[in-house]
Amino acid sequence: MSLVVVATAHPLPEHRAEAIAAFETAIAGAHGEPGVDLYALHEGPDRLVMIEKYESEAAMSAHGQGPVLAGLLSALQGKLRGTLDVQVLEPHPAGTADKGAL
Repeated sequence: MSLVVVATAHPLPEHRAEAIAAFETAIAGAHGEPGVDLYALHEGPDRLVMIEKYESEAAMSAHGQGPVLAGLLSALQGKLRGTLDVQVLEPHPAGTADKGAL
């Protein structure tokens, strides 16, 4: 079963560009990891939101213990207001197959 992760970061205004660059570096690395179906950054006025999709819990766990995430967390040190809010979600498909789940 696939898993979706929504990770929200609130960058300090003076470090927003650096935080975005850190996420962009992580995205480039994560796109090469096996089992990563989606790893995409979205922006709001005061937040950065990563939407991630993994083909399995094992793939998500491998990413969580790998160098891409470690590098991202290191690069974000001192650049965020608070900690990352990370939510791990299981799909609840509804409606049509192509629009009812990530």
